Amino acid sequence: MADDLSRSLRIAFCVYRGNPFSGGQGVYTKYITAALCDLGHKVTVFSGPPYPHLDERVELVKLPSLDLYREPDPFRVPKLTEFKSMFDLIEFALMSTGSFPEPRVFGYRAARQIRRRIGEFDVIHDNQSLNWSLLGLSFDNVPSVTSIHHPITVDRTLDIKGAKGMLAKLGARRWYGFVRFQCEVARRYESIITVSTASKNDMVTGMKLDPEKITVIPIGVDTTVFRPIDGITPIPHQIVTTASADVVLKGLKYLVEAVKILSINYPDVTLKVLGARKSNSEVHQLVKELGIGGHVEFVGKVTHEEMVRCYSSSQVACVPSVYEGFSLPAVEAMACGTPLVTTDGGALPEVVGENGVAGLIAKARNPESLADSISMIFDSSELGASLSHHGRLRVLANYSWKSAAIATVEQYNLAIARSKDPIPSPNVVKVNFNEPLHLEDATGEIS
Repeated sequence: MADDLSRSLRIAFCVYRGNPFSGGQGVYTKYITAALCDLGHKVTVFSGPPYPHLDERVELVKLPSLDLYREPDPFRVPKLTEFKSMFDLIEFALMSTGSFPEPRVFGYRAARQIRRRIGEFDVIHDNQSLNWSLLGLSFDNVPSVTSIHHPITVDRTLDIKGAKGMLAKLGARRWYGFVRFQCEVARRYESIITVSTASKNDMVTGMKLDPEKITVIPIGVDTTVFRPIDGITPIPHQIVTTASADVVLKGLKYLVEAVKILSINYPDVTLKVLGARKSNSEVHQLVKELGIGGHVEFVGKVTHEEMVRCYSSSQVACVPSVYEGFSLPAVEAMACGTPLVTTDGGALPEVVGENGVAGLIAKARNPESLADSISMIFDSSELGASLSHHGRLRVLANYSWKSAAIATVEQYNLAIARSKDPIPSPNVVKVNFNEPLHLEDATGEIS
């Protein structure tokens, strides 16, 4: 294996949306590809919009789409001039019927581009788009692996359960219609990377995957960016949290309710919420209903440096999620030395470690438990200092992008070893770039 690790690989890395400011896919793409380049590998990223911010050594192949969920006009109706291919028609048709088309349609576009350059790559890494088109390349003996950061079946269950009214529940079921085929695709991959043991176990249960095919590789954080900042004194009773979306999974409503409880004994308590958020969201409405508008600030999108300053100026960081497959925000907070409170949802206890050492672990969906844990830090500077110190040490010891990249390359080499035939070289692959898009390319399950 040592010889394999020293071999320079040509990697096609696929991500259907690489937003660098919202969600984990863009962050993972940016840092894992840079770490792979540090190891001497060549990486080409195929991405749909919004596009990731990448290291200058990484080639970015942009695969434009209709971008139907972009802000500030999600679920928009495109102009006729925007429809340039059958893929665009399928994307809009699926969205119009209540489906989420991005993973499927991205696969059509990405697979077609990769086939045109197939001799340029040693391995394909699909980052959770889980579509038949990219999987189809593995059927042609192109070494392939996929990453699944957490089972989407959990999101589906929570969102359907949390939907209010029959129509909303039917809409949620329709939206998550892609989950069925993603589970089917995932079962056919021979190499699956995930980020925690909790995610692995839930994928085996919820997605019916073979545990022998799943490898746990914790992701990392850039500790030169996420770090304690000298000269910044934490503001007493200030809490910071990041929430990229108003979804049941993130549990923000429970933290807002905890702030209401805390405001009784800590009249100056404040909560800073980092991340884009609609002004008419359910969480905004809850803040109004509870009468705590003066205690909650929705900061909006921030840069990494602004995020670090928010962490450093807060007495507590909180991750109130109902479920997490890993939780970069928890690791980032610990890296900044901000005392952390999380819940016992999903992989959070696994990420944080023993309760009371690097962080405090409250009960998920329980505002009272969150408030109790936060107040413990408010009331004890010694506890806060201990959590800060051990949190930073835990990140340095366990969450490195270099370690993640090395382990990922091991999976690449295993996939290459399983491939029966060598990948065709460029002078063997013959592609007619003027060939028409046939219907089966767009609607068939395997292209």
